[in-house]
Amino acid sequence: MMSYAKYRNVKVSVDGITFHSKKEANRYAELKLLLRAGEITDLELQKRYPMMVNGVKVCEYWSDFAYKDRGGQEVTEDTKSPVTRKEPTYRLKNKLFRACYGREIREV
Repeated sequence: MMSYAKYRNVKVSVDGITFHSKKEANRYAELKLLLRAGEITDLELQKRYPMMVNGVKVCEYWSDFAYKDRGGQEVTEDTKSPVTRKEPTYRLKNKLFRACYGREIREV
């Protein structure tokens, strides 16, 4: 099933899951292979991260993917195009994520 969205990306369904773009669906397929090979563990889709500042919830960030790498470190991943990387809301949430969680969002 395919439909068009905001940035002319095409929504794609894989394994009964609808992804916002072909790029995101392809990344999911890659991560599934890495999971089967034992290179990553604990794969989650659309993981929610509350953004708390001084005990106040400012917003939530939803990652495309979250998993643990071979060393057991949590990786938070977002599939972005050059256009969506520049979006002001995403840039702000990216900075808040870094401040709240002490690590970077891996952009693919």
